[in-house]
Amino acid sequence: MIDVIAFDADDTLWHNENLYSVAQDRLEALLAHYGCKDGVREALYETEKANMGNYGYGYGLKSFTLSMIETAIRLTGGQVRASDIQALIEVTKEMRRAPIRLLDHVAEVVPALAASYALMVITKGDLYDQEIKLSRSGLAPYFRHVEIVSEKNKVVYRSLLHKHQIAAERFLMVGNSLRSDVLPVAALGGYAVHVPYHITWEHETVGHQRDATQPPYIELEHLGQLPALVERLNRSHDQ
Repeated sequence: MIDVIAFDADDTLWHNENLYSVAQDRLEALLAHYGCKDGVREALYETEKANMGNYGYGYGLKSFTLSMIETAIRLTGGQVRASDIQALIEVTKEMRRAPIRLLDHVAEVVPALAASYALMVITKGDLYDQEIKLSRSGLAPYFRHVEIVSEKNKVVYRSLLHKHQIAAERFLMVGNSLRSDVLPVAALGGYAVHVPYHITWEHETVGHQRDATQPPYIELEHLGQLPALVERLNRSHDQ
């Protein structure tokens, strides 16, 4: 029997990674004027990886901004103009001001499930960013608990389950990242539901080919299929 349903936020409840993709396009266009035409995205990712642990594990808009600036300085040999650094800062300010666009079915599914289950948000990133996005999404009233963490792994999930006194076998986690949302929860014995998003940050990718070493999880095409899945899982438990 499922008591608690938790959702990842970015690219599970609302669109997010597409904004980062557009920002990287603009970084590439800016650095092309300095002769940097290839490998910009790869260089940015290397910077982000190097900065993990420095800027809250590298997740969130602030760390992304600093990593873009650092990458621009490095790739141009320190020749990037102050006006271009300011342009990169403006890009990320635009990202913060961007409207919150819910994914398909979210506006119907979340209120429907909240009527029968305790709902949680478990997301990682900058505290201010995530709080603002949740508030602006209009979904906040439906979630009993909101946990914004610096990382999502077995240790963190185990701690959250203990904090909220939730048995793993009565917990269901929904998210777009196999690495952060699905495999850790499945490894703890919880229900884990993968709803892929069409863009995934490289750091969140793992092989999608299932093998015997991976704990079992469920994959859905979209969140509209979630209520029927939860009902089916509960029915099978009662039989």
